[in-house]
Amino acid sequence: MKKIVIAALGFSFSLGLVSCGGAKGDDPGHSYMPDMYYSRAYEAYGYNDVGGERDSLAARGISYNALLVPGTVARGDLLPYHLTSDSAGLKAADALKNPTDSSSKKEAIMKEAERLYLVNCGICHGPALDGNGPLYKGGDGPYPAAPRPLNGDYAKNLSDGSIYYTITFGKNAMGSYASQLRPEQRWMVINYIRSKQGGAASDSTAKGTAITAQASMGSAATTDSTKKAKP
Repeated sequence: MKKIVIAALGFSFSLGLVSCGGAKGDDPGHSYMPDMYYSRAYEAYGYNDVGGERDSLAARGISYNALLVPGTVARGDLLPYHLTSDSAGLKAADALKNPTDSSSKKEAIMKEAERLYLVNCGICHGPALDGNGPLYKGGDGPYPAAPRPLNGDYAKNLSDGSIYYTITFGKNAMGSYASQLRPEQRWMVINYIRSKQGGAASDSTAKGTAITAQASMGSAATTDSTKKAKP
């Protein structure tokens, strides 16, 4: 009986080893529900296995890395923000010039800019830019202190670059909105704020020498700017 048990265990072990055969590289061989484990769709930065291209490259000693090189900028996007989150960056931001042109102030784009403002900024600064948003609500809201109004002299005298810096890094009680608003959307919000301020100072009168932002805005957004355009 003991020999039968040992033989059965040996056979089971051998069968397990055989079932692991045939796998290559990071392929585990057999897997449960392979359609859930292996995507049939093309994956970003994945190898092209059509026609054995990956094996062909490997045979020639080529290790292809599909990841983007550092500093790559997507087509139509602005260049990375070069200022730092410190006093030096805040001072330099005062001279940063708004890269948008007159086409960015068209009605359809301003309507999208208004939507972005109400979603991200209006909760604190208020739909009317008066600092009386739902969080403050005339002192009856959950936030005890009134946020700074954006239609007052202080905000009007801020340069566009300074406002962009605040949206990007945050300031005082306000946190960063860099993850909520893409660079071009931040400029859209700034243009909307300026359009509601009336007699706001333009960048031409802001302190410091203007530093031209090195990028174009790409094609004008006439739809929801939070949706990525197809390549």
